Amino acid sequence: MSVRDELIVKYASDLKDKCGVNPDMDLLTKVTIGCGPSIYNDDSATVAGGQQSELDTIKNNFLIKKSGLSDGANLNAGIDTIMEKYGRSNKNKYRAVVYYLLAVYFKKESVYN
Repeated sequence: MSVRDELIVKYASDLKDKCGVNPDMDLLTKVTIGCGPSIYNDDSATVAGGQQSELDTIKNNFLIKKSGLSDGANLNAGIDTIMEKYGRSNKNKYRAVVYYLLAVYFKKESVYN
């Protein structure tokens, strides 16, 4: 099993155990691949949910640029909902899991087709 495959299994486990979501493995794999090499670096593989600069980066780079959404309060509300769902006290929020949850939340799974 490749390192990426092992990470996908870890992300699926987080989605099930911490978020109560039964993931679409095809979509999770595509989201993980879309994260590129960041998944292999401990610092960039996780999201600091308490840092506004990190949340702004997710909004600008993932939701607006990648997903094609228009900027607005609904984006911040969506990010807040996902951070709550993943668990604010959870220190290891994996970027691929956050992006997966956001893609589903905003119904932007088609970005990965």
